[in-house]
Amino acid sequence: MKEIVVVSGKGGTGKTSLVASLAVLAGRSVLADCDVDAADLHLVLHPEIREAWDFTGGKKADIIPSKCSKCGRCLEVCRFSAVIHDEGQDPAYFVDVINCEGCGVCSHFCPEGAIRFEPVVNGKWFVSNTLFGPMVHATLGIAEENSGKLVSLVRTRAKSIAEQENLPFIIVDGPPGIGCPVIASVTGADAVLIVTEPTVSGEHDLDRVAALAGHFAIPVFLCVNKFDINPSLSKAIEDKARAGGAVVVGRIHYDPAVTEAQIKGLPVVKINDSVAGRDIRELWVNLVAKI
Repeated sequence: MKEIVVVSGKGGTGKTSLVASLAVLAGRSVLADCDVDAADLHLVLHPEIREAWDFTGGKKADIIPSKCSKCGRCLEVCRFSAVIHDEGQDPAYFVDVINCEGCGVCSHFCPEGAIRFEPVVNGKWFVSNTLFGPMVHATLGIAEENSGKLVSLVRTRAKSIAEQENLPFIIVDGPPGIGCPVIASVTGADAVLIVTEPTVSGEHDLDRVAALAGHFAIPVFLCVNKFDINPSLSKAIEDKARAGGAVVVGRIHYDPAVTEAQIKGLPVVKINDSVAGRDIRELWVNLVAKI
């Protein structure tokens, strides 16, 4: 079993479109959408949910009006402006759940024991069926925390399914950036496939995410999407990536068929005679040969 995590450093490089096509080419494998803040792999793979679970990733404070003596201690100790005081309201003290960071300081210092500090539901995660294999995916609530913890949960469940069903690949749609969710996505993976584009921002973010994968000693592979819109920069990006130890496994042409596939809700390799689809097939062969 090999776990391949597809990341991009920045959003908008075509990462999810590529993952959907790899899901087709890999045969029956496990798919995991770890972009929990903005999950969209389901828009192409159309999963049928078979399990749905609440995700509890943290705690929130909540003032109990009947116990509150209005001493204001909670307002004094909160460093996130989450405690609101308004004598014109009942209760006069309450917690703004958006601003609350779940630190528990207000509950600890409340002399009346009037602040509950309990686990809350931050999102949901799912196990679904797709035409290409089981899929584990999730969605985090608006302004909720602990996305890294949710990503780890999704990956753990995906690995469990792969082991139970003896499936050859876990293909992970990772989040953009280099923060906690990305770290949770790539740690312990067999390969990181970075999708970039021939732009200044694409090159910059490629450097960042490649350095992150290198820190965890994970083999790095590179794909330049829409390479033909700037061939000279594409070559410079590839040369720089190779010098840093990455393996270039493919280039993808700019192809209107990609937009056609998105409109139809299909992986682009399902579009007949697609140039991008041909490129992705070649990429997959190269990648599998090297991991």
